[in-house]
Amino acid sequence: MGNREDLLDGAKRCLREKGYGRTTARDITAVAGTSLASIGYHFGSTKALLDAALFEAVGEWTDELRRALDADVDPQAGPLARFEAYWTRMIESFVGNRELWAATMEVFGQIDRIPGMRQAIAEGLQEGRVAWAAMIQGIDADVDAERAQAVGSLHQALLSGVMVQWLVDPERAPSARDLTEALRMMAAGIEAEASGGTA
Repeated sequence: MGNREDLLDGAKRCLREKGYGRTTARDITAVAGTSLASIGYHFGSTKALLDAALFEAVGEWTDELRRALDADVDPQAGPLARFEAYWTRMIESFVGNRELWAATMEVFGQIDRIPGMRQAIAEGLQEGRVAWAAMIQGIDADVDAERAQAVGSLHQALLSGVMVQWLVDPERAPSARDLTEALRMMAAGIEAEASGGTA
């Protein structure tokens, strides 16, 4: 592995341990076993290195989570059971990768100052919409793009909101069971309204 890869790995480790805002060039080079000059040579700046490391770390986390979800969730389970199983895993990730998620939130505030950041995040969000629609509702975006977009956007919005709650107020943030029960109550209310009754 060369200096560039060592720096990326070192930066990813620092992101997990210290977060985006508290990681310095010296922190990264101490972990990577490289010189300070190597950051400038390979990435131009510490910020550019951290941005690259964050994108890579989130991508690796996403792949790891999808593998775990695919292995753990019964494909024959109904939508509510899949929803609760997926959210159980998601919340475990919020707890286990808190600094990584916090770093992601830090970057959102800088999307207009970092070249390519807005487009990269937008593409990641779209990939998330497609994935949520397929995982929770079994909707293939290639077959029904409109439904996948609508359902995936709802789940993506839920993900962002729940993540913020777990970062800011974990004591009162919702569990997977809480989210599932809330969804069940909302569905019952909608069904009752459609049939002319009350929930």
